Amino acid sequence: MAPYTFELFAPYNKQAGLRLKNANARMFGLDIPMELNPDDGYWRVTLDLADGIYHYQFKVVTRSWFEVEPEPALPDYIDDETKSVDENEQIRKTYREEHEKLVQQVKERNQKREEEITFTEVWYTFVDPYATEVDERGSDDAFRSVGILIFKNGKRIVDEYEWKYDNYVPLAGNDKLIIYEIHIGDFQDRFKDVTEKMEYFVSLGITAVEIMPIKEYPGQIGWGYTPRYYFAVESAYGTTAELKEMIDTFHKHGIRVIMDGVYNHCDVSAPYTAIDHDYWFHHEPKDPKYCWGPEWNYGKFDEKFQVWPARKYIADSVQYFINEFHTDGIRFDAATQINNDEFLRILSQQAKQQARVRGYAPDFFCVGEYLPDRIESVLSNGGPMDGLWHDSFYWKLRDAIVFDAVNWNELKDVIDSRRQGYRNLVDIVNYQSNHDHDRLLVELGKERQIFDRDAFHRVRLGLAIQATAFGLMMIWMGEEIGEYKEKTPGVAKLDWSLIEDREDNSNSINREHLQYYKDVIQLRKRNAALTTPNLDFIYEHTDNQILVWYRWNNETDKSRIQENHVVVVCNWSSQTYEKYEIFNMPRNGHWYEWLNNDKEYLVEHNKLIVENLMDHSARIFVYELKRCEDDQRS
Repeated sequence: MAPYTFELFAPYNKQAGLRLKNANARMFGLDIPMELNPDDGYWRVTLDLADGIYHYQFKVVTRSWFEVEPEPALPDYIDDETKSVDENEQIRKTYREEHEKLVQQVKERNQKREEEITFTEVWYTFVDPYATEVDERGSDDAFRSVGILIFKNGKRIVDEYEWKYDNYVPLAGNDKLIIYEIHIGDFQDRFKDVTEKMEYFVSLGITAVEIMPIKEYPGQIGWGYTPRYYFAVESAYGTTAELKEMIDTFHKHGIRVIMDGVYNHCDVSAPYTAIDHDYWFHHEPKDPKYCWGPEWNYGKFDEKFQVWPARKYIADSVQYFINEFHTDGIRFDAATQINNDEFLRILSQQAKQQARVRGYAPDFFCVGEYLPDRIESVLSNGGPMDGLWHDSFYWKLRDAIVFDAVNWNELKDVIDSRRQGYRNLVDIVNYQSNHDHDRLLVELGKERQIFDRDAFHRVRLGLAIQATAFGLMMIWMGEEIGEYKEKTPGVAKLDWSLIEDREDNSNSINREHLQYYKDVIQLRKRNAALTTPNLDFIYEHTDNQILVWYRWNNETDKSRIQENHVVVVCNWSSQTYEKYEIFNMPRNGHWYEWLNNDKEYLVEHNKLIVENLMDHSARIFVYELKRCEDDQRS
């Protein structure tokens, strides 16, 4: 037996208690009263525990003032053809008046709850906000869930996993990130299944994964953007030990792990909503149009206890995941709605410091979702984030590839985003799709009825642009195998049969597509020119819809000179050119086509003659790079 102290920060609640039982016991015993320390606002109780697994809950006399009660929907009214226009309008008016009356009744009920003293005497039972494991007991009802405490050798532990591959191989710096966004459930069900698929990530060539939210959320299926418990891992994906093994294995292969963090809002049944709603959250949504749940109030400061309650809780969660799971970065979801650069700056700085303290990995990457993207949000322009999702890149690329709406200046702005005001390569993460959007292959079919090879060629054009544009690059899982499922918060598992061996070779286009992605990723990894800020547009012909740009670096090492110069030729038109002359090439001499078996082109008088320049395609030329015999490029 050893003493263990349970504690709960609820400084203004009148009473608090603990419910505790051995995990094997069927029911909780009597509630255990907790004592408030008026000096720090914590309720505590210390008990002697034997080694084992325990279930526990807290309960308090709530200070929350409302119960969630949605406003009634406006009923539909279809005109009655037997009635006159005036009669139908009168009926419609009556419908509206009845609806307004119902809405007012909802508001009055909530107002009454807010004013009634007796309502604050209601006890609520909930899981510890700091619980590191939660059993939902087969129900979405948060009040049935229990926290799980593992006690071993007189101490609380999370699990017994031992890390193997910290410092095993160097991890890519922020400027070398090639990110692959993944949803655990739809990629391969569970953490352990993703670990078993590790060779796929290695062969693809990416240097980082960005994992959609994995904190415990209601139910078993979803994207995870309404987290309920900020220290617990979604049990549908597996155990904490399995998550650690997955991350450890990524690190073994030199792949960094960036976690998607939802810090703007939480689930309506998250613990603090039941404890003291307005102490932790905004009383009302900051913007009802973009409200996905109770919104953390990062502007709330408690003078008495000298604490920013919401800030401290979220910072504790971030620190826990960095320390416990060895993560390498955070994507800040809905950063626009958080709308508190001061806190985001503090949080990102603390995260980086915490990562440095652990003593491995060169960088920690903080990337924000700002819709629309704004240059003021990145560090190089005085903002809180290392980089941000380059939303304008997606929209301009989509317009050009899906709808043939090529606006040259706008397209050049997102290819070379220094024209938008960004300064550093890491300022932006370019993508042609992500979890919020359909893949371009789907868009082409839905919007334009473009399918098969024509559609695949356009998607490959987008990837070539993405990989050679200024900024980092990100791939949304499945786009590389030609996955055609539409986006959905429900189940949409990747169809791995698209790239499996088939006797009839009916999926050859998908396998070619995957190889194209691998080839382009290898170019991005191997060519130093693509990780510099250097980019010039050297040729454009708006009538022919040809755009050419040049990437290079300034290294003088002669052994690497062949890797220093890349030219990208894009044909946006619907015409295939048998021979097309590109003027103003930066260097005369031998250039090799990266994606066409290193076909050799001799540039003289700064003119390149491209053969068979297909419609809606990109050609990538590298100066003086000769093909390796064992290279498997297409």
